[in-house]
Amino acid sequence: MEEIRKTAEFYGQAHVFKYWEHLSDDEKDKLKEDLSTIDFAAIGLNFQKCVSQLEKMGQKIDNEIEPPSEDCLFSKALGSSEDVERYTQIEIGKERLSDNRIIFLYVLGYKAISDNRVALLLLAGGQGTRLGVPYPKGMYDIGLPSKKTLYQIQAERIIKVQRNAMKLNNSSQSPVIPWYIMVSKHTKDMTEKFFEEHNYFGLEKDNVSFFVQRLLPCLDFDGKIIMESKFKVAKAPDGNGGLYAALNDANIIEDMEKRGIRHICIHGVDNILVKLADPAFMGYCEDRGASCGSKVVEKKNPEESVGVVCKINNQYGVVEYSEISKETSEKRKPDGRLLYSGANIVYHYLNFEFLKLICRDYVDDLDPHVAKKKIPFVNENGTTVKPEQVNGIKIEKFVFDIFKYATNFVLWEVLKEDEFAPLKNADGASSATPTECRKMMLDLCRRYVLNAGGQFSQDDGSNDSIVCEISPLLSYDGEDLGDIVNNETFYSPLVLYAKEEKEKSFLNKI
Repeated sequence: MEEIRKTAEFYGQAHVFKYWEHLSDDEKDKLKEDLSTIDFAAIGLNFQKCVSQLEKMGQKIDNEIEPPSEDCLFSKALGSSEDVERYTQIEIGKERLSDNRIIFLYVLGYKAISDNRVALLLLAGGQGTRLGVPYPKGMYDIGLPSKKTLYQIQAERIIKVQRNAMKLNNSSQSPVIPWYIMVSKHTKDMTEKFFEEHNYFGLEKDNVSFFVQRLLPCLDFDGKIIMESKFKVAKAPDGNGGLYAALNDANIIEDMEKRGIRHICIHGVDNILVKLADPAFMGYCEDRGASCGSKVVEKKNPEESVGVVCKINNQYGVVEYSEISKETSEKRKPDGRLLYSGANIVYHYLNFEFLKLICRDYVDDLDPHVAKKKIPFVNENGTTVKPEQVNGIKIEKFVFDIFKYATNFVLWEVLKEDEFAPLKNADGASSATPTECRKMMLDLCRRYVLNAGGQFSQDDGSNDSIVCEISPLLSYDGEDLGDIVNNETFYSPLVLYAKEEKEKSFLNKI
């Protein structure tokens, strides 16, 4: 303990021992355990970087940014001229890609899955505080007819994409996509118990791993560690960019290497429409030889408060809405689209060697980001107080800050209505609510039915009153529905389950 005290004093944090003489033995043990995990030297370095950020807060960086290179972007909606030409010249069997330029990419991606070369990293450290619930977001039920939670929907999509790969490549055995789930100290036990209670939603237990992101001390505006109580340091999770340090802590890189993983997709827990292990996206990244890639959706409104992917001082990164001026955010291309239109949806691709490089060489180099917060603290009387005003900072890192280290970076633009419906706020908020997510999910399923040759009696092409849910175990991306819905007319509700599910489909045919 004396060594920790000396280190704290050396780095100007001696105040953490202020109440030491008044603590019980149990409280001393708790404080010792708390302090033993703190890198006091790193705190000083991070704070100096944070001071620079605080000084620049509110300043615009228009002169430091430029749009992504045209040759790094492929849009499923538009397609870059280079990629359209290249993919239409490739033949698969007798089918030319002029009929569907995405087929080649799907084949590449499904081959990687079939060869057991793909892994998933899920960012699931957040609690459901803004949703008004005391449990992790992944356990939330948005009100679908099936009552499936975010975790169940995502797990079932993994199962289905594995089966698709098995079928496409005529394999005799289902491939495995290991799912590594980053949780926080606060969500770990509840998340693990939830998966156990639901038998891992059909996945093999050995292929689902939980690992914990680190906590960082909260600081006041002088760089001093804030004490939440006499024997407890105020700490907060280190952000989704803490992923890379957490992977090292849990020896995940070694596990991936043993499994022969070559392609990794990173995704957030709160996107109800997320396509886990998207074969087309992975195929594109592999075909382009990308070390890193990111999915984006088109930002259409300049005032939309989302981060956009662009070049910052000639390196790829994400710029927040508040960091660029109104004039720059409103600039448009000749085709009318915003110049800075690639909105970040927290879905990224890394090849294994790049991820290994990041975890080995760059974890400590990722820039800290500052969030001003109201942080509970212990006052002069030794009482914990909840402040009414901002009194300190939480330090976090962002998962996309590794973009700048990529030697070959690509973007893959998808349609928001197909792939991005984040759940962040309780009903009553203006966006990202359970009601909004549910509507987008039901509408996607409705369009799957229409695309497979079915129709609804009351459908005018945009009728959001239709309730239509399709189990991810039945269809990953609208496939395998023709035999059920083609040339059929339905009325709402229509709920389609896979044969293996105990629930029965609601086939309200006319």
